[in-house]
Amino acid sequence: VFFGPRGREEFPNNTPFGTAPPDPVVAGDIAVAVTELDQMSTSVPVDQPWTASGADDWDRQTLDAWLRANTSGNAEFMAVTSAATEAIFGCEARELSLLYTLFYIAASGNEQNAGTFERNFNTAGGAQESRFVGGAQTIALQVAAQLGRRVVLNAPARRIAQSSSGVTVVTDGFSATAQRVIVAIPPTLAGRIDYDPPMPPLRDQLIQHMPQGTLMKFEAIYDTPFWRAQGLSGQAVSEIGPIKVTFDTSPADGSFGILMGFIGGHEARVWENRSADERRAAALQNLANYFGNEALNPREIVEFNWSSEVWNRGCPVAVLGPGTLIDFGTALRTPVGRIHWAGTETSTFWNGYMDGAVRSGERAAQEVLTAL
Repeated sequence: VFFGPRGREEFPNNTPFGTAPPDPVVAGDIAVAVTELDQMSTSVPVDQPWTASGADDWDRQTLDAWLRANTSGNAEFMAVTSAATEAIFGCEARELSLLYTLFYIAASGNEQNAGTFERNFNTAGGAQESRFVGGAQTIALQVAAQLGRRVVLNAPARRIAQSSSGVTVVTDGFSATAQRVIVAIPPTLAGRIDYDPPMPPLRDQLIQHMPQGTLMKFEAIYDTPFWRAQGLSGQAVSEIGPIKVTFDTSPADGSFGILMGFIGGHEARVWENRSADERRAAALQNLANYFGNEALNPREIVEFNWSSEVWNRGCPVAVLGPGTLIDFGTALRTPVGRIHWAGTETSTFWNGYMDGAVRSGERAAQEVLTAL
């Protein structure tokens, strides 16, 4: 479903640009922008994006500025762009460095397959294709099961001290010593740890330039996935918020229905400060606009705001503005003495996704094994 000022349209999800709406007012600009961005991204090395031949030019402008200069820049197209960046990055196009955007596109592939913008947004063949039975936490739980008693919960690292012979991690209740340490948390949280000696200026400045995106999840739970009877997938793209992107996250057996919507970027910053009743009424009206009035009466509502979580402070990924990669990017993965860095923001492929998080852990572990 595509929803905008001119009303509601239904469209198949096998269009040339996947879930991007084929509406004639926006389709031409989408085709131009996506095709050009995909092509530009092929020249961006995922391990060192700041070395791309166009890096200087691309990292001095925002995605928003580039879009307005290279498309019609009409209000409806820019609204669709906002829906995309709010869901993918938790921010607006005006916050994103063009170089960072091109890197993100290039990283949405692997060693054999080039990344594309569409893969970030699509279900079939894209980043939104699969879910975990049992929830995404299955990854962490299975790792924890193998590690057993070595996993210590409710013990946030407050301080990391390193010397020529090892490192000491200090928590509220105990200290742990080791030869090396891997910090695998969002950059904005890594910057809140006290380091002795202090981080080098380049690393410290990098973290100050990597705020987390702003993202909320809204789930409306129904007795049945009623939209399927209408031949609808549960996916919507809208120019009007607070919810501009939705997915069907019902259980595989269809025993009940869940419509999940993202509230991101500017929309999240506005609506997180409204009352829960006001926010829920607006969100349900969005769902009704997309899927009919039956959406107004869920049996349960679940909301989650990553920005209010002490150990997240935002989602789904760090947002890099102009100048960050060119000036500070070399410090992203470079170990500082005996301290190594992991986390999805450090991944060369599927940066910002769970796939990238796992890849970063494997890379950091290999660094440590090589150093020992």
